[in-house]
Amino acid sequence: MSPNESTVYVYVKYNTVSSAEPMCLSVTPKYTYTPLNQLKHGSVVNVYGAVKFFKPPYQSRGTDYCSVVILMDQSNAKLTCMLFSVNLDTLPVIYKIGDIVRFHRLKIQQYKNEIQGVTTVGFSSLTFEGTLGTPIIPRTSSKIYTFSSDDQKTVEALRIWAANHISSSGTMIKLSDIKPVQYFDLTCQLVGKAEVDGSSVLLKVWDGTKPPFPSWKVLFEEGTLEGDAGHINQLKNLTIDILVYDNHVALAKSLKVGVFLRIFSLHTKIQPETPEKQTNIPHLEFHLHGGTCYGRGIKVLPEDNSDVEELKRFLDSVDLAAYQHVKNLCDLEIDSSNSFSSQDVVSPCDLERCQQLSATVLTDHQYLETTPLNAILKHDAPQHYRIRAKLRNYEPQKLYQSIKLHCPKCHSLQEVPLESDFESVLQNLATECPDPKLQNTSLYNSEAWTTQDQQERKIVIHFVKNDGILQAPEDTLIMIEGGIPSEIFRLSKKFKGVIPVKSSQEGLIIPDLAIPFLIQGKTWHYGCKQCSKLKTMQNLNSLVKEASWTPVCIAQALGIVPLQYVFVMIFTLDDGTGTLKVYLMDCENFFQIPASEILNSDNLQKNMEMIMYMLCPPGKKIGEYPWLECFIKSYNVRNEAEQEICYRIFDTVVAEDLI
Repeated sequence: MSPNESTVYVYVKYNTVSSAEPMCLSVTPKYTYTPLNQLKHGSVVNVYGAVKFFKPPYQSRGTDYCSVVILMDQSNAKLTCMLFSVNLDTLPVIYKIGDIVRFHRLKIQQYKNEIQGVTTVGFSSLTFEGTLGTPIIPRTSSKIYTFSSDDQKTVEALRIWAANHISSSGTMIKLSDIKPVQYFDLTCQLVGKAEVDGSSVLLKVWDGTKPPFPSWKVLFEEGTLEGDAGHINQLKNLTIDILVYDNHVALAKSLKVGVFLRIFSLHTKIQPETPEKQTNIPHLEFHLHGGTCYGRGIKVLPEDNSDVEELKRFLDSVDLAAYQHVKNLCDLEIDSSNSFSSQDVVSPCDLERCQQLSATVLTDHQYLETTPLNAILKHDAPQHYRIRAKLRNYEPQKLYQSIKLHCPKCHSLQEVPLESDFESVLQNLATECPDPKLQNTSLYNSEAWTTQDQQERKIVIHFVKNDGILQAPEDTLIMIEGGIPSEIFRLSKKFKGVIPVKSSQEGLIIPDLAIPFLIQGKTWHYGCKQCSKLKTMQNLNSLVKEASWTPVCIAQALGIVPLQYVFVMIFTLDDGTGTLKVYLMDCENFFQIPASEILNSDNLQKNMEMIMYMLCPPGKKIGEYPWLECFIKSYNVRNEAEQEICYRIFDTVVAEDLI
């Protein structure tokens, strides 16, 4: 090295950020936020809103998690958001109504005549506690996000507006205020839990207040209760037992004793009396039923949540000694122990001494004598039997999975197609050009136009005439070429029925039986691909004089064998002499609920959940289950080289007092 040269060493110090903590960018991009009353179909927007309603994330039918959130803002407009993600952590963390959310890159689309928000590429969210005066700290799984002083002002303004326009405590109730037969949300602490069986979990919780009625004590296997036994005993007059079912079981099993919970849509009901246990004092049962109706679910609340901090202060102030020897209704519990170790069995003697009314009734064959299940297992098929047994188990546990499509001709069963399957077929058809030569015939009048979007789709609606005359929309059958699902759903609300069609050399035809051949309101009618021999729409001429636009008549005219919506379930029946697996395949008679309507109705799904809960009540010994009186048929089924006997329920319905 020469005297005139020098070496310079450069030390670079990196500013490290913990990967466990979100990082707020110092250089904040400028985002524009759209009021909820100015949203347009097809746009991708950023929005702020106060939560009016939400469903905690749940597993969809596919691989994604889904969350439903309804937002409102100062414009008084509402927006329903359907949020999907393969990663549960990327969905907004909402704890209660009134929370404030910020969504970036939310896609706006029209669905069934309503504007709806859905996730798209790059979607992100922040959630803020809605309680006035609490720190404005975002909840997010993102490592990087932006949040400016303008954002802070927006959150504060929405908090003030929501406090005056959205009730965050409408269904939030303390245990001291509960009533029989009620749905409510509960903020509480978990003090114990136990697995009851494969489909339910017991949670013991308290909120520091004393219920006005004694609560039932759930049976569980001895030695399975998690939690401090001394603490649980100390709180025995302040805790309630909650049974958690179906899709909530996995989360319930993972809960750690001591955490704080918010349980949504918790159900109370009066415990039915049995001949062995009769009292004039009402005991309350607490159930978190399966499904996600009305936002049903469980959320673990963080320690720094304002509601948790308030609850902890209250729990610390409770004088536990004052509740140890309370002489009131709660001391009149019949049994002090609620664990069991003996086998849970049905006693055959119950058939003789029990005077319970059956939870099901026969619609025929009352003249038959009751046959024990062990005798049925010894007989060849085919035979008819009248039985009296209890429902030990049923499949599928997720009741929506019981809905299938059945062909009455070839007896095949198939899954109900998803809306996404329907949409992809119609999107492909929308690229085909309608044939002008097939428009305006003696059967129908046609209206054609081109959409103004980038696709510039050609749409034609054909209005079927009644003996040459157009009728009122509610009496008119229409056919549509080039329509997408959102347009078809809107039309189905106004017209008698909608048939998706396409142009062919023979005339207008049903494009594909993978989609419904007829849509009436929320009901989609499908045809059997194997048995149907499609005919052109001109064959509807045979129906126009009487305007017989029933699904059966339309299907017959078009050469379609219609598929029937059916419930398909497997019941495991037990009468104490043996057990028998029996199939139920029924359109609407057994439950007295139409299988064709249940997938589109939260109320009907709730009714079916309640019926199955009453027929097979989790957490109880099978001796307390109701009796089912059924008519069954045995029949032979050949599988490859082997033949087996199967059994199926017929001519049996659920008793009216259970519906």
